[in-house]
Amino acid sequence: MIDQSDEVFMRAALEQARAALKQAEVPVGAIVVKDGEIISQAFNSPITLQDPTAHAEILALRKAGLSLHNYRLPDAELYVTIEPCIMCMGALIHARIKRLIFGTYDLRAGAAGSIFDLTFHEKLNHRIVVTSGVLEQECRDLIQSFFRERR
Repeated sequence: MIDQSDEVFMRAALEQARAALKQAEVPVGAIVVKDGEIISQAFNSPITLQDPTAHAEILALRKAGLSLHNYRLPDAELYVTIEPCIMCMGALIHARIKRLIFGTYDLRAGAAGSIFDLTFHEKLNHRIVVTSGVLEQECRDLIQSFFRERR
């Protein structure tokens, strides 16, 4: 269920995505929220960092872990502009993220319901509550315009 705070936090994730765009990175932004406060934020940086794991979600989780002095984030929520990939979903599961909120589905690599669904897999030891479609059109337009300009 989408509420007003989901939109506020997704706007913060969109700001991160726009920062990625300024760096010529794929415009994906993520933030981690705990107790109603942003504890970390990041944007896609694999080109800049020369690191295939430098997705917005991974970088935001790393910063959150450092901020809380714990790699487990059981009471935290992650907001991201596009549905996470398999790698990022694995990290969210290992971090024990309570809730994932994303803007638009990734019909090519998504792992939270579109192609794969690792959020509630029966064989995994952690389940993540998912809210999708928060500011969906704005998130979709940002990433589609990026790829349209690249073609």
